[in-house]
Amino acid sequence: MFRLFTQYPDEKMIYIAPLKALARERMEDWAERFSRQLGKTVVELTGDFTPDVDALERADVVVTTPEKWDGISRHWQHRAYVRKVGLIVIDEIHLLGQDRGPVLEVIVSRMRYISCNLDKPIRFVGLSTALANAHDIADWLGIGIFGLFNFKPSVRPVPMTCHIQGYPEKHFVPRMAQMNKPCYHAIKNHAVKDDVVKPTLIFVSSRRQTRLTALDIIAFMTADPDENHKQFCKLEPHELEYAQRRVTDASLKQTLEFGIGIHHAGLPDRDRKVVEELFVEAKILVLISTSTLAWGVNFPAHLVIIKGTEFYDGQLKRYVDFPITDVLQMMGRAGRPQFDTEAKAVIMVHEPKKNFYRRFIYEPFPVESSLHEQLTDHLNAEIVARTIKTREEAIDYVTWTYFFRRLTANPAYYDQQAALLEQINFEKQRDMLASYIERLMNKCLDELIRSGCIELREGVILNEGDIPCAAVDATKLGRVASLYYLSHRTVAQFQRTLSREGMGFVQIMRVLCECPEYDELPVRHNEDKENAQFAEHCPLEVDLAIQAYDSPHTKAFLLLQAHMWGLSLPVNDYKTDLKSVLDRSIPLIQAMVDIAAEEAQLRTTLNLILLLQCLHQATHPWRSSLRCMPHFSDKTINTLKGMGIDALPELIERKDASRLLPKLSLPNAEAHKEVLQLVQDLPRLRVRIELRVLDPEDNAEEEGRDEEGRETNQKKRRKGKLVAEPYKVPPDRELELAGVLHYENVPMKFVHAPRFPKRKTFSWWCILGDTEVDELVSIKKSILPTKARQERRVNFQFCSPAEEIGETFTLSVLVMSDSYFGLDQQIDLAITTETEDCSAGNEGKS
Repeated sequence: MFRLFTQYPDEKMIYIAPLKALARERMEDWAERFSRQLGKTVVELTGDFTPDVDALERADVVVTTPEKWDGISRHWQHRAYVRKVGLIVIDEIHLLGQDRGPVLEVIVSRMRYISCNLDKPIRFVGLSTALANAHDIADWLGIGIFGLFNFKPSVRPVPMTCHIQGYPEKHFVPRMAQMNKPCYHAIKNHAVKDDVVKPTLIFVSSRRQTRLTALDIIAFMTADPDENHKQFCKLEPHELEYAQRRVTDASLKQTLEFGIGIHHAGLPDRDRKVVEELFVEAKILVLISTSTLAWGVNFPAHLVIIKGTEFYDGQLKRYVDFPITDVLQMMGRAGRPQFDTEAKAVIMVHEPKKNFYRRFIYEPFPVESSLHEQLTDHLNAEIVARTIKTREEAIDYVTWTYFFRRLTANPAYYDQQAALLEQINFEKQRDMLASYIERLMNKCLDELIRSGCIELREGVILNEGDIPCAAVDATKLGRVASLYYLSHRTVAQFQRTLSREGMGFVQIMRVLCECPEYDELPVRHNEDKENAQFAEHCPLEVDLAIQAYDSPHTKAFLLLQAHMWGLSLPVNDYKTDLKSVLDRSIPLIQAMVDIAAEEAQLRTTLNLILLLQCLHQATHPWRSSLRCMPHFSDKTINTLKGMGIDALPELIERKDASRLLPKLSLPNAEAHKEVLQLVQDLPRLRVRIELRVLDPEDNAEEEGRDEEGRETNQKKRRKGKLVAEPYKVPPDRELELAGVLHYENVPMKFVHAPRFPKRKTFSWWCILGDTEVDELVSIKKSILPTKARQERRVNFQFCSPAEEIGETFTLSVLVMSDSYFGLDQQIDLAITTETEDCSAGNEGKS
């Protein structure tokens, strides 16, 4: 990487890591090296951290994940920092053949299209394990023969010896138990020499197996009276005591005493960090982990044991094999170049699969594409971006992909009819492949049409002299799916459900949890029993007529209740799952707001925004907004009510808050200081309304788009007459209602949401609606300047009724936070239609 920057110092580099954990590791390493030694700015762009536009503009290196860069680059026409990219480094590019492969494929295809469209070269660097068809990937990336380096699997910094052991037990759980004693013997035989124990990594299939394997190894070790029971532990007594105090997991406390650590996503972050530190420093010599560690943090060891090559797939409700790339990645952790001259790997498999692994571990494997399985959503994104405007361009888009290259090289893998291609001539082969691509494209377009994401118009002439073609246009629903990175099935389901009038808060929660985006939420073995027991403690009942307890949607519904009502989760695994559910819920609700607003559903939209506030603040609508403050108990709230303060706005608007808070009996001085600071930093929003009758002869410019591709309300200001209260306007005239917003104070930059897993900035929804008939007229989102008293205008345009003179109609302006609960404001306006002459005398300042 240093050489790349030395040769091309002005290029913006994108590094795409397969997992957030790997991206974080690169950030920690490169932020120091590139910043200190080369003066480069490194920025992280992942699901856990999203920098602002200015930071991305200034960045020399952006460390990101495939999904995040896919979502960002979809709007490349409106994002200058995407167009400045000159170098893209893709780690683990052999993942093209797995579930996340289509995302990598469309990223490369899009960036190549951008390069061609702007006539600006973009260089690609792909990092991979050994491949049988490396030339295909290199050719697709535009890499010549001199830029391709493909080594045999045996070529590695530390030579490795691999042992494959088969176990005949038919059932999974007994087979795992059968492998525990061989695990212990493998450590003794391959990691212990002359009483010196070398670091060992054991990969298992589940979080439960980490604990069971560790306890069994301890049992085998302590059962042998000749063994040193502390041989895996290099911690001094005081170090062990300190480490055990730092961790909270009971099983981990027990295993650390014997020098064995456990590591999985269900452990608290602090526990995982302690285990990682101890293993890296060789204070503990055995680490038992789930497979996620293989892709995450770089922890090499002398010996790697893969205990079983299957895992339980909650969606399929059966055990399935690890992808061969995962097995190779785990094996890749064996061997420490600076410490070892040889490495060992032991792979324990089901006996019938022994020959399969013996063959593929020592041979490069071909990487096929899986884009055809997820092409529909990626096609929708390109149609929204106007990269694809016709059916013919959609077919041409496929030729940019790796899928097209593999289709021509190995057609039988993708189309059963193509199995006969080897027996027919070239012309027939070409015709059959063209027919397959056309069938595939028609299927994808039909799905998008049925979902309401696109419209197809036959016989359209786009440019003068062109022949008629089938034009494809994105709909509002398609743009919502692309903007929020959602499936076309999800937005179609939202469209069907949100069209019902006046949906309540609980109904919306159920609609959110039933969406297809939560299909992938893991429901582990026997978790249906945990869900059934947990449901008894939740205030909202599960509708068993729709979903069972082993459904990921039921689990999502229970986890959201636990978050909002402050319920204790039954197991640590649920904490990780809750973080995943909350992380995905934000774009889902924002998309639902856009769809409900398009349907003019006012009450539904308000409840959706309320749900968003409750998720950020970990509360529910039936609780006082004062409960969002830290250290506030029921007793504290009752004391405040006695002072005439019933809600959060009444507290933050009190000028004597510093004298009032000492009377609340907060736990200590630090708590008092924290609450006082928060009261001062919470946004004190001021809203002013201005109404104008617009000049019909004055034409406005079309709305523009901001740097993020969103529609802006920065129109050319139209001339009009300002109307003062009481509002009297002529009939059948165009009106402009402006909400003028500013802060009375200088609020904090990030939302105070201690129980929400991610830090975020906040913004405000401005809604114009008729509450009497439950109709939403217009909705816009605005981010206010953080400087005090610096105003931001939000304009709405609508027409006054063309009915009889003297009629009064009522509209409401609602300003709602996307993150804070209880700070919403509503202003009602009564507007009366009068003749032009009468209303002329009503001009003035609002």
